[in-house]
Amino acid sequence: MARKKNRMVQEVNAGSMADIAFLLLIFFLVTTTIASDKGILNVLPPKVDPNVPPPDIQKNERNIYTILVNANDDLLVEGEYRESADGLDKDVKAFVLNFGAPDEEAVALYNSLPASLQAEARRDPESSDYPAEAVVSIKTNRGTSYEKYLEVLDLVKKAYFDIYATRANLSTDEYRTLGGKNDAEQALIDKGKEGIAMQISIAEPDKLGSN
Repeated sequence: MARKKNRMVQEVNAGSMADIAFLLLIFFLVTTTIASDKGILNVLPPKVDPNVPPPDIQKNERNIYTILVNANDDLLVEGEYRESADGLDKDVKAFVLNFGAPDEEAVALYNSLPASLQAEARRDPESSDYPAEAVVSIKTNRGTSYEKYLEVLDLVKKAYFDIYATRANLSTDEYRTLGGKNDAEQALIDKGKEGIAMQISIAEPDKLGSN
């Protein structure tokens, strides 16, 4: 009769496994890059004192370039219907550089511009008086997609950056990468923006379903 042999059950020491898992966790925490959403970089106006009435700012309609975006992502630009935002940056640039009724300071600004920008001044009396008066107004609907809103906002900003870059003798992409890390970069930024502030008004969206 065969005898049953006593078999020893070998146990695995899990203590070292815990140490290895802990070390792997530390390794991944140190080496993994965690993505962070930066959002839209806009300078917001200061908080308004509710006890102080807002200033009454009189603005001629010709100095306001109006862009409306409805819930279907269709555009109404200066009263004209558009299905696409193509070419919006060029139209905004022409509006800012119109110089329809410049004052003495605006004339000096015009004379300081490169010839290529001076050539874009249409001097249309029905458009903006000069850059310091020009405001681009963007109004959306609560049903407007973020993609369309960002597309419109980026094209409006591009119009200004095109102007700034030309004044600084740079390409638009080169100008947009300037961060003011040193005096030379800051000087280029200031040269581009001098006398032509990026004036973009973003109105509160309409309710969903309204035009």
